Amino acid sequence: MYIEIKDAVKKYGEGENEIYAMDGVNLDISEHEICVILGPSGSGKSTLLNMLGGIDTLTSGSIVVNGREISGMSKKELTAYRRSDIGFIFQSYNLIQDLTVKENIQTVADISKDPLDIDELLESLSLTKYKDHFPAELSGGQQQRTAIARALVKNPAILLCDEPTGALDSKSSRDVLRMLDKVNNIYKTTVIIITHNEGISKMADRVIRIHDGKIVKNIMNELRTKVEDLEI
Repeated sequence: MYIEIKDAVKKYGEGENEIYAMDGVNLDISEHEICVILGPSGSGKSTLLNMLGGIDTLTSGSIVVNGREISGMSKKELTAYRRSDIGFIFQSYNLIQDLTVKENIQTVADISKDPLDIDELLESLSLTKYKDHFPAELSGGQQQRTAIARALVKNPAILLCDEPTGALDSKSSRDVLRMLDKVNNIYKTTVIIITHNEGISKMADRVIRIHDGKIVKNIMNELRTKVEDLEI
């Protein structure tokens, strides 16, 4: 398996104040999958995503990505892992407001070892005609596609998406999901999406349901639904 999570525990506090954000999680994800993780607020979705991204560390257990145990990495090693292997897409976009679309993407390309061609990326994500626009001049969907391009330009092995459609209307949501599906097909990127939206799960290869820090369901979709046919 490409991603192997074994007996993963993340707890905060002690004694009566002890809270388990992850409580003995075991999960395998194959390379090039689209994996959707569903669960209510406070279920542990974001904690799991942060652990995979090397943003936070486990209390116990292990996370192995492509044969490397990231749960045992030093701060320096985690920084290198995040820089080379992981792309993050956040609900809030986090674009630099005084830089154009292309400049926002260029900032990440400049610190990457093997970046993708920016112009080709802009074209594949239907952003070419917006490349000289500033974030304030874009729709929500266009800003999110820019955030996707910025995450992708470093050519990451894994794309972690935290509620990527949470702030978008249905049309923009469909546009963004179409882009994520395209990214998975073209670049063979492993895409992991956390969301409250049940409809999104039907486009995934794997659907994980998490509740109170535990995985309660792990199923494979025998037939993925096209983004155009999703009920979102």
